[in-house]
Amino acid sequence: MTRLPAARLRRLAAAGAAAAVALSLTACAASERDEGDGAQSGGTMTFGAAGAPDLFDPFYASDGETFRVTRQMFEGLVGIEPGGTELQPELATRWEPSEDGLTWTFTLREGVTFHDGTPFDADAVCANFQRMFNQTGAGQSQALSYYWTQSFGGFADGATPSLYESCTAQDPGTAVIELTRSTGEFPGLLALDSFYMQSPAALERYNANDVRAQGDGFVYSEYAREHPTGTGPFRFAGYDEANGSVELARYDDYWGEQAELSRLIFQVIPDETARRQALEAGEIDGYDLPNPADWQTLRDNGFNLQIRDPFNILYLGITQKNNPALADLRVRQALAHAIDRETLVSATLPDGAEVARNFYPDTVDGWTQDVVEYQHDPQRARQQLAEAGQQNLTVDFHWPTEVTRPYMPDPQSIFGALREDLEAAGITVNPVSKPWNGGYIDDVESARAELFLLGWTGDLNSPNNFIGTFFSAPDSQFWTQASPWGQQLSDELQAADSEPDEQRRTAMYEELNRKLKAEYLPAVPISHSPPAIVVSEDVEGLVPSPLTKERFDTVSIGG
Repeated sequence: MTRLPAARLRRLAAAGAAAAVALSLTACAASERDEGDGAQSGGTMTFGAAGAPDLFDPFYASDGETFRVTRQMFEGLVGIEPGGTELQPELATRWEPSEDGLTWTFTLREGVTFHDGTPFDADAVCANFQRMFNQTGAGQSQALSYYWTQSFGGFADGATPSLYESCTAQDPGTAVIELTRSTGEFPGLLALDSFYMQSPAALERYNANDVRAQGDGFVYSEYAREHPTGTGPFRFAGYDEANGSVELARYDDYWGEQAELSRLIFQVIPDETARRQALEAGEIDGYDLPNPADWQTLRDNGFNLQIRDPFNILYLGITQKNNPALADLRVRQALAHAIDRETLVSATLPDGAEVARNFYPDTVDGWTQDVVEYQHDPQRARQQLAEAGQQNLTVDFHWPTEVTRPYMPDPQSIFGALREDLEAAGITVNPVSKPWNGGYIDDVESARAELFLLGWTGDLNSPNNFIGTFFSAPDSQFWTQASPWGQQLSDELQAADSEPDEQRRTAMYEELNRKLKAEYLPAVPISHSPPAIVVSEDVEGLVPSPLTKERFDTVSIGG
């Protein structure tokens, strides 16, 4: 594996913050909800989005704001249960692996059509996989095919091995996918938005693979900009880029229960305060990640604030490359003992936040209580620093501005609390603050940040989705390439993910969690925070997702 690229780190913590779009909230958005769609149709909902979608082809996407839109139009072979993290049937009704975990047979749902009227069948499944596997040119860039490269690896003509081997349409209702190795993340990977099924006819007609690099960005195809075509409960109706407004319409030939709403609009409002004000003014019907400081006020004003179960992790990252002292386990243990995580969680994070014992929540396989706990003990921290000959340790501590994340709702307050703890243990802290997309992520990715705040909201109920993402590359920013244990940890993570027996795989992850805390300690897990989503009192039927992957087909709006 290679060193974590900047694109991956942007996904790791911010999911690729979208560029601000000039916005003018017009009376049109509010009036559309009063056009008399009627109770039967559910009317129109307008949701305040933090950023503009880059495109509408989920395969080339990696940011949460794009997925928030495409998730309403596309579906995968497998899905995630509403309000939970477990897999459930979606476009496939069942799946069976071979004993070695290399061959997967999917039984497909009957009577499903894409939005262009073409059938969803095994040929369509294989056409989608072949399209992804056979990317060329710019399509092979990690900045474009991020989830494919991170989940499946290489492409048909590339030197990097791929997890994907082949897809065969056994009959119209049966698709067989062959893998090159067993992985505990399959078939869960197929619930990721990037691997949702798209109409092969529309992909071909509108030249979906016609993507070209231009300057620091890309020029996307007609398909990605104007003709995204899935099987979901909503279909694409238009994008007013000037006003930052995406409109979806109910797909009347949907195979399942039809959406309650007749229209769904995503109105781009980059500033969180402006989103709150728009909700209060009745210009939008909801938005995501309200500031915890506003939670009670929103409730008091009659808004429906729903708090998701925490499915994330905040950690104190430790880079060993430029500060040799941090390569000493005793020094990293001293950092862990210096931090008062209990007080941080209770005083700084929102209600429902929890102190993290492992590097992922306890609902994920392989979590274990049997790990070393570094209790807050400044005296023990000083003692370990002295044993390591680092009584006068100085560290550069980087923290981000111009960002909030589900796991990091107030970076400045979190940094302030951690800095105070470290200084109380005799550590000199040099603070370094930079905008999230204005140098912070670059400093982390290039290993210039000695200590830093980072985290992750899980894509899947999978230990590899958390600790494999963080620590599977031995030359990542969390340790030096020359580390005596970096390659060993990477190999252990690979072995656990490749174990086909579920019980043995879970036991391997339990042992890895013990070693991550006791022997390696490449970072210090801090907390799990519950992010919120808020809607008006007229909105009914919204099911909050721990993965922040809400679907709006169950939503209706009255008033």
